[in-house]
Amino acid sequence: MKYNFLIETYETERIKVISVWSEFKDADLPVRPRSGDPRGRSVHEQMVHQCVSEDLWFRNMLGVDVGAPPLPQSETRLEFMKRYAEDSGKRLAELQGKNEPWWEGQATFFSVQRSRAWVVTRRMNHTSHHRGQLMAMLRMLGRDLHSNYGPTADTGGLMQNHAPTIYAYDSLAALLKGESQGGAKTPLPGSGANPVTERPNGK
Repeated sequence: MKYNFLIETYETERIKVISVWSEFKDADLPVRPRSGDPRGRSVHEQMVHQCVSEDLWFRNMLGVDVGAPPLPQSETRLEFMKRYAEDSGKRLAELQGKNEPWWEGQATFFSVQRSRAWVVTRRMNHTSHHRGQLMAMLRMLGRDLHSNYGPTADTGGLMQNHAPTIYAYDSLAALLKGESQGGAKTPLPGSGANPVTERPNGK
């Protein structure tokens, strides 16, 4: 099926979201990009937005309803991860069962018509946008960053310096189990001696 690449992308994107959430501490949830400025969502509000907006997009635009409230009963970091893992897993299963005509059929995207393949692509772009905001907030908070796509400053630096990709956990199941037990992330080596810059002179 020619749209398998979108299904595979959604499968990994949902894990990336939960992985970034796992890098925060419980005390980080009220933090905003700029203290006292309500225009920037707090970490907590970002988690709410991800869960609610994805639920709305899938139900209203794609006709995929997981039959569950989008928010956890207790809005803690761990419960957000569990809620989103369960709901996004059900959405993944629904997408895996769709055929090519479904993907190519039209859906209402706000006030315009788009193919469902287009809507799913835009949804994942939307998700990665907010995930990037959260990764920037992790840096502002001084937190370490495991790999999300590839190497980071904390996994050894840049790809061209042969820094490795190091995920916090080997699987989503291991992540949820590890975080339920207080955290068991893979240790990070740090950036080493090489500056984290693409400039040829290293400055």
